[in-house]
Amino acid sequence: LFFLDYYAGHTIDNRVLLPFIKGATDACRENGVVLIGGETAQLPDLYKEGDFDIAGFIVGYVEGRIIDGKEIKSGDKVYGLPSSGLHTNGYTLARKVCFEIKGFTPDTYIQELGESIGEALLRPHVSYLKFIKPHIKEIKGLAHITGGGFEGNISRVLPEDVDCVIDTGTWEVPVLFKLLQEWGDIPDSEMYRTFNMGIGMVVIGHRVEGSIEIGEIVEGKGRVKLEGIRDS
Repeated sequence: LFFLDYYAGHTIDNRVLLPFIKGATDACRENGVVLIGGETAQLPDLYKEGDFDIAGFIVGYVEGRIIDGKEIKSGDKVYGLPSSGLHTNGYTLARKVCFEIKGFTPDTYIQELGESIGEALLRPHVSYLKFIKPHIKEIKGLAHITGGGFEGNISRVLPEDVDCVIDTGTWEVPVLFKLLQEWGDIPDSEMYRTFNMGIGMVVIGHRVEGSIEIGEIVEGKGRVKLEGIRDS
């Protein structure tokens, strides 16, 4: 329905504030949401010079059927929608790998990525609304792959009598994640628990545009199983 933005910092820096407002406005327009206002706060006693916070608040409503996972059953297919990068999770580990272990700066150009490491890490989060909305009545379950990875997020929508089996070999893991794993010597289990590994949204029970089949629902006990990783 509508969105409100918030900016607070040591000073009102238009070099930060104006691009933030433009980005919020563009995202609202793309997704049919109205930006009705917001708040700007100058708080020099709370923020160091150059520091700032930005946030947003969105209001919507559910009409009719709620996608709560109760309709998921054995035999349903599991589909994945690609991510555009780290999205909003894994930055603590990514910063440690890139800036402490490797000694990069945000401007360090990475040949394999074709851009700086800062650009790769800060690539904007994909909005999945346009993929999901046309099929909202057919979808049985949705899981946004954030902190906790596949196991931590898909398990929230699974009934207690089924498991979700994900075949990690069904999609190509983006180069950024491969590099982070190599640079940090990170085991598969930690990678799939911390990062989305190239799948930002999981859809259960109905294929949507842009998705690929990555697994299936089987009889079980509400668990998520990852096939194809080298450790557990």
